[in-house]
Amino acid sequence: MEASEQPAASAGPTPATRAPLATELQAAAQTLERVRAGRSLPPSMDEAAQRWRLEGVSRAALYDISCTAVRRLGTAGALAGRLNSRQPSPALAALQLVALSELLAPGRRHEAVVVDQAVEAARLTAGTRAGAGFLNATLRRFLRERPVLMAAIAHDQEARWNHPRWWIDRLRNEHPGRWEAILAAGNVPPPLTLRVNLRRATVEDCLRELEAAGHPGRRIGPQAIRLDRPCDVSRLPGFAQGRLSVQDLAAQMAAPLLDLQPGQRVLDACAAPGGKSAHVLELADAELLALDSDAGRLQRVHENLARLGLSAQVACGDARRTADWWDGRRFDRILLDAPCSASGIVRRHPEIRWLRRRRDLATLSAVQSEMLAALWPLLEPGGKLLYATCSVFRCEGDEPVERFLAGRTDAERVELRWRWPGDAQDGAVGQLLPAAGEQIDHDGFFYASIRKIP
Repeated sequence: MEASEQPAASAGPTPATRAPLATELQAAAQTLERVRAGRSLPPSMDEAAQRWRLEGVSRAALYDISCTAVRRLGTAGALAGRLNSRQPSPALAALQLVALSELLAPGRRHEAVVVDQAVEAARLTAGTRAGAGFLNATLRRFLRERPVLMAAIAHDQEARWNHPRWWIDRLRNEHPGRWEAILAAGNVPPPLTLRVNLRRATVEDCLRELEAAGHPGRRIGPQAIRLDRPCDVSRLPGFAQGRLSVQDLAAQMAAPLLDLQPGQRVLDACAAPGGKSAHVLELADAELLALDSDAGRLQRVHENLARLGLSAQVACGDARRTADWWDGRRFDRILLDAPCSASGIVRRHPEIRWLRRRRDLATLSAVQSEMLAALWPLLEPGGKLLYATCSVFRCEGDEPVERFLAGRTDAERVELRWRWPGDAQDGAVGQLLPAAGEQIDHDGFFYASIRKIP
C-alpha cells in the first residue's frame, strides 16, 4: 500500500466511539473493490476494518454496508453504467457502487446524508480524492432521475435479481417453479440459527435462558433455535460454556441423517470448521476422525471441539489421497460434505455469486466424484456414506451421486426422511431449496445416503 493511501491517524474511532459515516463508507468501498477483484468478503472486510481502525459499532456498520453493497451489486452496477460518461478508477467505482446501494434502500439513511458522506469519503484517500466532484454529480443525478433510470434497467436480469445472468438461467432451467424464490432468498440477510449441545443443556432450558437475557427465539428443529434478532454470539448466555453453537438448520440435518450408532467409527472428510463433527459427537459416543486439507482452518475445529467439551482425532489431508492419512481401519459412517459452489448459502456469503464462474461447476463436480470414489473403499460393508453439498445446482447434487452409482453392484441409495416442525409426518429429503418462514428457515443443501451392500 502506498503511503498516500494510508488513512489519517484520526480516521479510526476509539473502541467507545463510532467513526464518521464517511469513514465507514470508504472502508466498505475498499472491501467491495477487493471483492470485485476476486477476493472473499470476510478477509476483505477484516483488512478494511484494521486499516481504518473500525471497532464495535463501526465494525458492525462496515459489515452491514459491505454486505448490502454486494447484495445490490447488479442493480448498482447497471445504474452506474447509465450514470457514468467515463469509466472511473476501481477505487472510485467501488465507492460509487457502495453509495448507490445505500440510496437504493429508502428510509435506510437520509439521501442527502449519504451523498454528503460519500463525497467526504472520496476525499479521505488520494485514490478517490480527485473524483469527489464526479461522485457528487452522479449521485445527485441518480436522485433527480431515479424513476427514469430504474425504468431503463427494469429488463436487465442481473439488475433485477442481483445475480450473474448464467446463474439466473441455470436456476430457471433446473428449478422452473422455484427459481425466483431461490434468487430472492439469496438477497436477504440470514437468520441467526443456533444448535443446542444436548450433552450440556436442553433446548427448552436454552430458550428460557436466551429469553431472560433479551434474546428471544423459537425452536425450528430437534436442536435448532432461531433467534428473533441477530447479535454477537460470543455474548449469548451458554455460548462460551459450550451449550450453544452457530449452525444453519439445513446443516444441522447432517449428523442425524448419518443414522449414528454408539461406538461407530466415523469420518468427517471435509470437516473444517468443525460444526458437523461436533454435532456427531454431541449425538453419539463415536470414534471420529475430522479430516480437512486446510491446516489453517483445522485450528477452528480444535477450538470448537474444546469449547464444546468434545474430543476427536483431527488430521490434515486430502480426501482424494487416502494413502497419506488412512490407517487401514474402515469406517462405519462417512460424512462427505464436499467442496462445492456454495450456491445454497449466498445469503450468508453474498459475494459467492459474483466470484463463481460457470466453468467452476464442472471442476467442482469432478472433485466431488473423485472424493466419492476415493472414500468408498474406506467404508465398512453395511456402512453408510452421507454425501452433502451446500448447493442448489444439480451438477453438484444428484448428478455426482448418479455417476457414482452407475454400474455398481456394491452400492445403493437409501431414502432419507425428515419431519419438520408442525408436519404430521416425515417426508423424503434430497435437494433442499432455501426456505424462510416462522417454523422452517434454512439454506440450500443437498443430501444423499449411499449404503455399501455387504
